[in-house]
Amino acid sequence: MIVAHVDLDAFFAAVEELENPELRTKPLVVGGDPHGRGVVATANYEARKFGIHSAMSCAEALRRCPHAVFVRSRHSLYREYSQAVWETIRGVVPTIERTGIDEGYLDVGEVASGFLQARGVAEAVQTAVLAATRLTCSLGVSTSKVVAKVASDLRKPRGLTVVPAGTEAAFLAPFDVRRLPGVGPKAEERLIAAGVTTVGGLAALDDSDLRRLIPGSVGTLLRDRARGVDPRELELSSERISISVENTFERDLLDRDLLHDELRRMAARVAEHLSESGRTARTVTTKLRYTDFSIRSRSTSLRIGIDDSAEIGELACALLDRALQDRPGALRLVGVGVSGLSDFRQLAFPAVSGDAAGHPPSEGSIARASAVDSRAGGASRSART
Repeated sequence: MIVAHVDLDAFFAAVEELENPELRTKPLVVGGDPHGRGVVATANYEARKFGIHSAMSCAEALRRCPHAVFVRSRHSLYREYSQAVWETIRGVVPTIERTGIDEGYLDVGEVASGFLQARGVAEAVQTAVLAATRLTCSLGVSTSKVVAKVASDLRKPRGLTVVPAGTEAAFLAPFDVRRLPGVGPKAEERLIAAGVTTVGGLAALDDSDLRRLIPGSVGTLLRDRARGVDPRELELSSERISISVENTFERDLLDRDLLHDELRRMAARVAEHLSESGRTARTVTTKLRYTDFSIRSRSTSLRIGIDDSAEIGELACALLDRALQDRPGALRLVGVGVSGLSDFRQLAFPAVSGDAAGHPPSEGSIARASAVDSRAGGASRSART
């Protein structure tokens, strides 16, 4: 197995810097109130020079760096960027396991026959993510999850570390024992008290010493990991929860009619996917990427599922119009997605359709159908006002 662990560099802070480029040269802390009981969610690399790190109290961060800029977390906005990142990564490595909003594992062996090719794939992931979102990421590549995860943290930011087969234990050995995933504070305390301070020291423990320090199956598991042995496979979701199509334009596009035409073409492709799978969707989402690479999305949820391309297209266009009303500007990418999938179509009137006499839908009916933001779209918009 060849697996990579990808970790977005200071993700929340990096998104805030994209949204406000003036923050790039300043110590930036994302989290709670520095004058209250807030906790640091993340800090940019300028702030980390002052010893500020995740899970530290914001009050302590302020004490260490009085001139730091503190911003509240905007999770709906981060989810939009995260979705864009993972969609981009899937274009390079189709099989992934997301373990968080900013990290996950990639089945690199699916697209690379050896570690030389795997390095090239990892570099392609970094290039693609940077080109699509202007965000950077670090990767570790090895034969197991545990080694890949430790390796991804070695050369941040924009780091890439490849640990080929046969070198895993030697790679892990010099690290402090706390760096090994799975070693918590209590286990670390016991090991250090016994003179075991490195991962290599843990790997060298015999059975009796291991049982005394970390009894039970946990001790065996941690010693195996210290030796680079980790049989875990990627955990994959077998159910498809959304369908989306997007397009990056050769030139930035401002013309509303052309944008609508593009959305309708995408809606037809999405509807085709729904029809082929015999499913309907209750939520329609329009995604926008502006010329400065900032990302916005607007969603609407319906009472019943739909699979008609015209209905999806009209909703997508209405969502685009609302997003551009909130923030006008030329676009480099648009996308249409659907979620809330069901395996059948309810026997009810269409969500956005004509009346019983067959008259076409009015602008008012479309507007009413698109009046409900998804949590992500509404929250991200309110956070920016």
